[in-house]
Order: sequence, then structure tokens, then C-alpha cells
Amino acid sequence: MKPFAVCLAALFITSAYGQVFVFSKEEMIKYTAKNPFDRFEDGRPKVPDSILEKFKELSAEDIWSVLPRHGFRLQYEDGWKILHPGKKLIGRAVTAQFMPARPDVMQTAEAEAKARGMQGRAQNQRVIDTLQPGDVLVVDAFGNMDAGGIIGDNLAFYIMTATKTPSGLGGFVIDGAIRDLEGIVQLDVSGYFRGAHPNAIRDLMLTAYNTPIRIGRATVMPGDIVFGDREGIYFIPPQFAQEILDRAEETRVHDEWTKMKLGTGKYKSSEIYGSPTDPELKKEYQEYRKKRLGR
Repeated sequence: MKPFAVCLAALFITSAYGQVFVFSKEEMIKYTAKNPFDRFEDGRPKVPDSILEKFKELSAEDIWSVLPRHGFRLQYEDGWKILHPGKKLIGRAVTAQFMPARPDVMQTAEAEAKARGMQGRAQNQRVIDTLQPGDVLVVDAFGNMDAGGIIGDNLAFYIMTATKTPSGLGGFVIDGAIRDLEGIVQLDVSGYFRGAHPNAIRDLMLTAYNTPIRIGRATVMPGDIVFGDREGIYFIPPQFAQEILDRAEETRVHDEWTKMKLGTGKYKSSEIYGSPTDPELKKEYQEYRKKRLGR
């Protein structure tokens, strides 16, 4: 058995929410050791709201310019249906993993839930009830549409009220179905999902909460910054937050100058776009950059 699997096996049936696997506080800190920010009580990284606010000005390209340079090439997933395409999704990941229902595993998990006073609460609600302001519920339902909606309009309303700070952070990412779309679309909440289905959740079992999960091609860790725009979603390790913001600021200044020069009609794109070829233009840009950035 691989070390990571051994780690998870050691955590079998330890959650207060009755799932099969969950990180202990010590394991959460161990597997997110590069987090430079504070943490929640359970050890999940707590990227400050002030940092998350600044991500509202970014695009997926701003993040792409940083993560692959550090070897993080698989943190992006696209092909989503977006609840409100003009509304970005930004917050801290709370992860949940569902698998096809298997009676013997479900019986064990439900027995644990009963022992902890959680009997009768739906498995999806056991995770949803833990959400805090600025959180994004990230659910791996392996793209299964026949399993019905992980949430409907009532639970989406709860997610909106539980996760939304005054600045509008938080929301949901569901690699599977939602239901009651006609009701959910009326809510002021950011959401990404694979599709809609009228059935309520069925034939699924919750197997992990706040552990690493897979969303398409990406691995998502609890506490990752979730960033969604019209193109898709990035799951960003907290240690790269400031570098992304700094580089994005430089990119915006460069784009301002580029468009300003191209707008004069005096230059070809090859003379301006990217790195100016003319020494005088290079000097002009450096002076403009220093003035705008103050460095």
C-alpha cells in the first residue's frame, strides 16, 4: 500500500460527520505545510479575505502565468455549466468525495454517524453544514448525472447564506448534477456544475471530507483558493497567492501600455506586443511601468 493510502487508512471512520475518510488536524497541516497563512481550527488553510478580494480583478490567464512555472500544470478544469457567467467564483475549498453506493461501506459509515448523533442527516448535508463565510463547496461526484442533484434550491440557498461574506465570496463547484435549477438560478450565489437533473441525490455515498479529491484533471486540497471565471476553474495552492497577485499587477500595467501604443495606429503588433523591439520603446515602457507600480 502506498504511503498516502496508508495515511488515509489510518483515518478510517474518524470523522465527526460519519464519513469514511477525513484528515486529522495534524495530517491537514502536514499535507498543506507550505500554506503561509493562518488556519481554521481543523488545520485547513485560511487565506485572508483581503487576499481573496484582490482575486476578483484577475483572469484565468493571470493564474496560468504562475502555476505551471512551479510545476503545477494540472490545477485547471473547464467544460462547466456556470450558474451566473458574469459572476466570478472565489473562496476557500471545502472538499467532499462521493462514490457509487456500496451497502457494506454505507452501513459502516451510517453506524458511525449514528454513534455520533448524526443519524437521519443526509450525507451531503453533513458537509454543507460545516461551511463558513468565504468557503466554496467542492464536490467530486465523478461527473455522474444519473445520481441526481447533489444540491437543490434549498441547499443552494443555505450555501449562499453560509458562505457569503459582505463582499460576496463563496459558492459551489459540483462535478456532477444539481437540481431545481429554475430556483437556484435566481439566487445570488456563484456556482459551477456539470448539468442538471430533476432527481434528488441517489446511489451515492460520501467517502471523504476535507481530504484531497479529484475534479476532472485537477487535484484539489482543502483550503485551496478556488477561482472560477467564464473560462473555467483554477484550484490554487495558497503559497502562490501573493506571487499571482504581484505578477497580475505587472501584467495589467503591461497591457495598459500595449493597448495605449497600439491605439495610436503608429505601430505594428510585432513592434509592441510582448517585448518592444525598439530600444526607445523599451525605455518608455520601463519608465511607464515604474511610474504605475512604484518600483
